[in-house]
Amino acid sequence: MKQAKQPKQPRTLKIDFQWKQVLPLLLAVVLTALAAVWANQPQDGEAATSASLKEFVPAKVVSVLEEDLAPDTWTEGLRLGHQVLAVQLQGGEFKGQVLDAANFLSAYYNIDVKAGDRVLVRLDVDEVGQPYIISVYNYYRLPVMVGLIVVFFALLLLLGRGKGLRALLGLLFTLGALWYLLIPLLRRGWPTIPSTILIVALTAAVTLILLTGYTRKTLCAVIGCIGGVAAAGLMAGLVGTITPINAFQMPEAEDLVLRAADDGLKISGLLVSGILISSLGAVMDVAMSIASACSELVAVNPKMDRKQVFRSGMNIGRDAMGTMANTLILAFTGASLNTLILFQVFDYPVIQLLNTDMLVIELMQGISGSIGILLTVPLVAAVSAWLMPFKDRKK
Repeated sequence: MKQAKQPKQPRTLKIDFQWKQVLPLLLAVVLTALAAVWANQPQDGEAATSASLKEFVPAKVVSVLEEDLAPDTWTEGLRLGHQVLAVQLQGGEFKGQVLDAANFLSAYYNIDVKAGDRVLVRLDVDEVGQPYIISVYNYYRLPVMVGLIVVFFALLLLLGRGKGLRALLGLLFTLGALWYLLIPLLRRGWPTIPSTILIVALTAAVTLILLTGYTRKTLCAVIGCIGGVAAAGLMAGLVGTITPINAFQMPEAEDLVLRAADDGLKISGLLVSGILISSLGAVMDVAMSIASACSELVAVNPKMDRKQVFRSGMNIGRDAMGTMANTLILAFTGASLNTLILFQVFDYPVIQLLNTDMLVIELMQGISGSIGILLTVPLVAAVSAWLMPFKDRKK
């Protein structure tokens, strides 16, 4: 006699939520947030800056009242001259009002608009409280940039799914820790390089734990990441001491010096700190790749000994070295492309170029970061060889 088929139970999504794993990570995030709140408290005697008191409002160009523009050949067709615009304010206290705005266009400040375009204007009020436009500051790009970020987040979640969500949370944590914690600490006069190392280690640990949990491969990747970033910073600091060169030779030094007089900001270490931060992403990528590969090798063949794991990690790392060593050098080169073009245009002697502050800084940043990436490979391979076999061996 056949048994009656039991009706199928609806499938449910099971989530393995373990507080023992979540609590340490949650505690780190909460403590970081509390530290950020403290670091952003106004210091004694701190006054609002002139920039913070300026009011910028999005506006829509209703019409072009006057226009005296003509294209110029040496600016590749950019129109130069001036416009008088009627713009409607799209935000702020005077939202909806239509005001006139003078818009002067040059080769270096060229906000060429027509009716329907959206711009960002700087407002002020006269003695009777009526608003007027001081200048057309720029195009209103915020909606486009928000759309670009949304597309990036959507692709990350669509293609990465759970991993993508964790990667996104790690990215947001890293950006928040840098903007709301590291920079305020540096402004308060905290030691530059130790503070940066602390934040780099914190963000690396939180990001990698979010991605892969509390595993031995995560521990190996975190150790390798911190070691590789420290190696990059050590190399940059050594070169900067011997040459010598530091943040006082960077383009922003003058503004930083003026600000440091009030805040106690330590400028000299900012160059090395920037290298630590810029190398973090690439070093983290290499560290996790090697640790993950070693973990998989041990899982497939638990009888591997330490030498075999180390050798395999090095072989895998060598395949990635060729491309990863170029990563930071190409990134810094792309960021300085305009400067490099000017060097060729003016045909500076090579001996002068190789002793120029700007070029030396770019070379030091790119090469020091790449050295950090290269040293991450043997470091992670060695740590993985020590921690992963034997512990994971099947009985």
